[in-house]
Amino acid sequence: MKKVIIVFMMVFSTMASAQILNEQDKQAIINQIKKELLDSLKMEQEETDSLYQKNKAKQKGEPFENIDMTWQNGSDRRTENIWKKFKYFTPSILLDVNYNYGFNNPIDNTVVGSTALARHNEIQLAALHFGGDFTYKNARARVMTQFGTRSIVVPRNDLSPYRGQYELANVYRYLSEAYAGYHINKWYGINIDAGMFMSYIGLNSYYQAENWEYQASFTSDNTPWFFNGIRIQIHPTKNLKIEPWIINGWQSYGKFNSMPGIGGNITWMPNSNIKLLTNNYYGTDAAGIKERVRFHSDNSLLVRYYNKPKARGITKMAFSLTGDIGFERGGGVNGFKDGDSTKGAAQYFVSAMLYNRIWFAKNKFAITVGGGYMTNPGRYLVLYPTGQASPLPNPNNPTTTEGAFPFSANPGDKFEGWDFSTNIDYMPNQSITFRLEYVNRNSSVPYFAGRGGVTSQTGFSTSVLDPSWRPDLVKKEQRIIFVMLFRL
Repeated sequence: MKKVIIVFMMVFSTMASAQILNEQDKQAIINQIKKELLDSLKMEQEETDSLYQKNKAKQKGEPFENIDMTWQNGSDRRTENIWKKFKYFTPSILLDVNYNYGFNNPIDNTVVGSTALARHNEIQLAALHFGGDFTYKNARARVMTQFGTRSIVVPRNDLSPYRGQYELANVYRYLSEAYAGYHINKWYGINIDAGMFMSYIGLNSYYQAENWEYQASFTSDNTPWFFNGIRIQIHPTKNLKIEPWIINGWQSYGKFNSMPGIGGNITWMPNSNIKLLTNNYYGTDAAGIKERVRFHSDNSLLVRYYNKPKARGITKMAFSLTGDIGFERGGGVNGFKDGDSTKGAAQYFVSAMLYNRIWFAKNKFAITVGGGYMTNPGRYLVLYPTGQASPLPNPNNPTTTEGAFPFSANPGDKFEGWDFSTNIDYMPNQSITFRLEYVNRNSSVPYFAGRGGVTSQTGFSTSVLDPSWRPDLVKKEQRIIFVMLFRL
């Protein structure tokens, strides 16, 4: 910086004496000043870069360096990124288009109980994400937009926007990730980020291109996809990540009560064939019931038990196993125990899901089979039906619900769900996946959209409701899904 200041002093002194010089001399001096200034700036940049590299050298290496994660459920399957030549910005584009047909064939074309699907028997743009990662020295940021039906179906169970003003659901609706942070060159790296970032609870990634299945099992579909707050990613060794969170709440844009949510993730990958992770959360997430607390523990094991990439037939085989357990207690509910009149009914969450995947034909094809089970007395994590079956508050009339005939979600209400799915993927290259999937989902109470749908007797929200009509909820659905997933 001193050199730059000296050059500017030369400029001012030259300007002062410029009156006595001819035009040729003036131009020569100006050219010399330009050269001195450019040389000085170049030297300053080289010194800064040298200091940055020395600081970077203090880091022992990159986290999970030389660990193959491309096979893992919920991870990026690409082995290279075409954007890597860009120094400060790495773009990212994801496109998710699906067509699904449910054999219940609801007249309003509405899918109930899914964050992957919204419309039946229609081609839908489920998600369009674009953005990328910004890095400059140790500063970092990531921004990803969110358009399509997922911008509606994912945040709709978040009641925190009803507290206060400014319509948080609309403010954040078109962002899937937006955070900034700083990288510290300690151990294998420490990142401190603030903003909105993806959740790991339930194993599946928010971006469908990274998942083995399209319609997630209940364990993933009924647990958070995003958090709003602060996280610290600590990599003390190459194989270990410890990540504490301070967040507004459980998949909530705002805060429900007096305290923020706290939690964290621990991920351990001893080698390229095993991944073990745990996520744990504690908070007060019942709107207006500050004495009610929630705890949730999510745990996954992924194992690649066969790997012969040069084989002519099967090249890889792997499975993922996830188990969740949690509860709410206080304010009229009592965790895992049905209490007396003062403690209230049991309100907890237990679930599991298991998937097995086989790759073949030089990884151009893959087959996945799996499913899961969930029980959730009190229904506090069940994705609520929409339309006239919605139990969510009506913001225009606080004494009523959005739906005229709301799905019950009172303490003590039982809910069990189980599902099975299988699919085949065709992956001609690393940027595109074509998927055909069959899904069979079941529930212990009427929950999925039946033939009559959940909107009206005609299927249109503009129709005046027939007094004798009711939302048609059934206990079972079978569905065929065709998907195109693009990533660049």
